[in-house]
Amino acid sequence: MTSYFVTGGSGFIGRRVVQRLLAHDATARVHVLVRPGTLPRFATAMEAIDGGDRVITVVGDVTQDGLGLRGTELGPIDHVIHLAALHDIAAPEESQHAVTVDGTRRVAEFAVAHRAMLHHVSSIAVAGNHDGEFTENDFDLGQGFPTGCHRTKFDAERIVRGTEGLSWRIYRPSAVVGDSVTGVTSKADGPYYFFTHLTSLQQVPSFLPVPIPDIGHLNLVPVDFVADAIVALVDSQPGHSGLVFHLADPQTRSSTDLLNALSPAFNGPRGFTAVPSIITRPILALSGRGPLRSGRNLMAEQAGIPSAVLDAASLPVVFRSDATIATLADLGVLLPDLFEYAPRLWDYWYEELAPCRHRRDDPRGPLVGKNILLTGASSGIGRATARMCVRRGANVFLVARDADRLVETAAELDAEVPKPGLPLGRAYAYPADITDESAVQTVVKSILTEHDHVDILVNNAGRSIRRASANSVARSHDYHRMMAVNYFGAVYLTLALLPHMTERQSGHIVNVSSIEVLSRAPRFGAYAASKAALEAFSDATGAETLSDHVTFSNIRIPLTRTRMIVPTNAYDAVRGIWSVDKAAHRVLRAMIERPKRVNTLLGDLVDLGHHAAPRLTNRLLHQDFLMNEESAAALGHTG
Repeated sequence: MTSYFVTGGSGFIGRRVVQRLLAHDATARVHVLVRPGTLPRFATAMEAIDGGDRVITVVGDVTQDGLGLRGTELGPIDHVIHLAALHDIAAPEESQHAVTVDGTRRVAEFAVAHRAMLHHVSSIAVAGNHDGEFTENDFDLGQGFPTGCHRTKFDAERIVRGTEGLSWRIYRPSAVVGDSVTGVTSKADGPYYFFTHLTSLQQVPSFLPVPIPDIGHLNLVPVDFVADAIVALVDSQPGHSGLVFHLADPQTRSSTDLLNALSPAFNGPRGFTAVPSIITRPILALSGRGPLRSGRNLMAEQAGIPSAVLDAASLPVVFRSDATIATLADLGVLLPDLFEYAPRLWDYWYEELAPCRHRRDDPRGPLVGKNILLTGASSGIGRATARMCVRRGANVFLVARDADRLVETAAELDAEVPKPGLPLGRAYAYPADITDESAVQTVVKSILTEHDHVDILVNNAGRSIRRASANSVARSHDYHRMMAVNYFGAVYLTLALLPHMTERQSGHIVNVSSIEVLSRAPRFGAYAASKAALEAFSDATGAETLSDHVTFSNIRIPLTRTRMIVPTNAYDAVRGIWSVDKAAHRVLRAMIERPKRVNTLLGDLVDLGHHAAPRLTNRLLHQDFLMNEESAAALGHTG
């Protein structure tokens, strides 16, 4: 009976290695070192595979002395398969050193103590910036290392080679991508960073060739090949120490090859190399701290690519694996061709991992399946907007203070008749006072827990007051109440959802503002100021989150006939007041089209007057003030 001890067994490659060890030998004992924090995830993964009940879970950590085993009795160990490492090229070098270098030292000491063969899974990164071919027989050729990740892989391998009394083998995979059959991968890093930019080619006719800059040599291998190769090689040539295997594609690929391998998946065009790597490589490899490198890094950040990825992409090394591929062929392990499995990589990434997946509209309609959080939803514009959204297949989370009216509204909306060809959305009531920051955080957390995500936030809840400033000198609390709802309530909700939307790389925030932001009419100083503050906050935040695909719309709605204007009897005979449905249609437009602003002709004309003829406009507004008296409510008359 063979006994294995596996580190990193809960990882992307590790889970597949463990699965294949169990299938390879029905009598094998497989110990897997698992950190306490990953125990639940690992246990779930083992339940889903054949033979998972034969895995012996060992709680520990490669960053702790003695692997954190605290005297755990394991019995004889024949093979130690060391997969645990930090593979994030952008991670701090201290963290990479602690896991990859110090962790390897502890695992090597463990293997010596148990007289086991150490199978160390290293990386193509050990070749660093070596210019030319790098074979299984090469190690220290005086190469430099563009990133801390490259350096730690080299240092870890040097520890393995230099540990006295250790029997070892080393496996160097190139860039590991998803499964060649299913396309499944655990995260979209490495070459996947460039997939996002290929989505723009979906609009290009497939017959039109596209010029591609050659960014350097690419070497990709699917994860199932890597796992098959490791398990096959572990038991080959028993007793032979000091062997090195390159788990890599023997064919050197270019960025043009990658595009041409992926393009059938999205019916895209084929590419041709327009700019050779001899030109692009020096640009990608800009070093130092000068403005050129800063500019390159800024462009990479805006494109969603860690700058360290560009450092790695520009390396001139040619990774040779001919000897290993021949050995694996004798063992029955064959490397799938990139052009055969690349479309499956694309399909899985596009459906499950692409940052743009949350921004796609359902073919049946732009609001179908969208999750919309709407405040002030129990009456007026909010209620009308919610009805339109539900009819168009959206799920609407209704937020307002009046719980009874909110529940009534949700029941009414759920009884709506859907538009032809569209599914009916759902309405959910979430009573909350948005002026209470803790209540906002609680309701947002509840919505995200119960419904996973929010696509659109509509800050519709508002308070209005029509009172001259001279009549407000003893009523500063009116200004506080106005800001509490119109500004702070909206800000609380925006801040509560902003991290979530940023992480999903998708989100839109609609502020129901007012024409008063433009007109600044008499008696609306408090109201206009609160709405202007919200617009300023949204404009500034929108400039910060543009690369995160979180956008803002401000809708400057004119006077609308809602409960909010009932106390002002001066409006009873005013013509031209909007209906709530007309206002709701403007909100709907902002959700679908996502303009930065939605104005009206009247608002634009008044705004033009403030700029083109400020004195005349001010005089006209003053005449309006003189002609219209203060309402009884504004004067405190309640009779």
